[in-house]
Amino acid sequence: MRAQNPIPAGIWVAILAAVTFGATTPFIKRAAGHTGAFFTAAFLYAGAAAASAVFSLRSAEHEAPVRRRHVPRLVAVALVGAVFAPACFAWGLARTSATEASLLLNFEAPFTVACAALLYREHVDRKVAAGIACITLGGVVLVLGGGSAGAVSIAGTLAIVAATLGWALDNTLTRPLADLNPSTVVLGKALVGATLSLVVGAVAMESLPSGPSGLVLLACGAAGYGLSLRLYLLAQRRIGAARTASIFAGAPLVGALSSWAFGEPAPTAFTLAAAALFLIGARLHIGEDHDHEHTHAALEHEHAHSHDDGHHDHLHAEGLSPGAGEHSHAHRHDETTHAHPHAPDAHHRHVHR
Repeated sequence: MRAQNPIPAGIWVAILAAVTFGATTPFIKRAAGHTGAFFTAAFLYAGAAAASAVFSLRSAEHEAPVRRRHVPRLVAVALVGAVFAPACFAWGLARTSATEASLLLNFEAPFTVACAALLYREHVDRKVAAGIACITLGGVVLVLGGGSAGAVSIAGTLAIVAATLGWALDNTLTRPLADLNPSTVVLGKALVGATLSLVVGAVAMESLPSGPSGLVLLACGAAGYGLSLRLYLLAQRRIGAARTASIFAGAPLVGALSSWAFGEPAPTAFTLAAAALFLIGARLHIGEDHDHEHTHAALEHEHAHSHDDGHHDHLHAEGLSPGAGEHSHAHRHDETTHAHPHAPDAHHRHVHR
């Protein structure tokens, strides 16, 4: 059976992840107020943990479980992605406009692509490379446009860029976990991140949010850091870390639009130019069609799969027919050579010339 093209489905899942994350930026800016950066991060990831706990109960049966050997990586992901990055983001958001902060989040895409190419050798063709170049140039335009706002704005800008680097490392470190139960991965990351951020905030004697603001931060965490990350992992599973990050570059534009709707000042020429470059960059890699003959080495692993995707034709023991829906168990792939549309998922990490 010829495998279906996974790229369109992965793109739509990544777009949903971008929308749910990007739309929360103006709400976080208003709710955080005078709240400390680490307490803001703690409330966001507490909300993410609550949302993930609900999803985890519904998805445990057909997903690969998180095992003890995965814990060190999960802790590392929490440190960079649920403590360092959101604290930098909250600190920078308090010192920039929500629009500027939203668009600066586009730096996460080129950082993630670079990390994925270096660590996992994910193939980046000319179209994707051109898209990333446009996104990077858009970020540079934004920084140059903010230079006239003074030292405080520059400091906030650099803090948000640091947050995008932290989230890029998070995305890259999370890639091997994307084939496991995404709700459990998000739940573990969120619990560790919320706990550590709460401790640091308490030690630093930061200000806690008010009751209503705390509820808003929890809701933003549930949608923008819980549901969004779950969707992000599902997209990574289909199209790899680099392409998911590139599609996710649409999140900042969603955040900027939400900010303008909430009364942010009209966009400047720099902002409009940056937004245009971001859209061009996203469009370039969405149009990618990667199809060539390739060889799968023999492989044994565990992840959620079905038998209609052209890669899982193994037989089962009694009690589960090959025609069953999506399920998870350890299985083996024999070496095979074929051609079909594909992305750098768990089965397609071959080297390109």
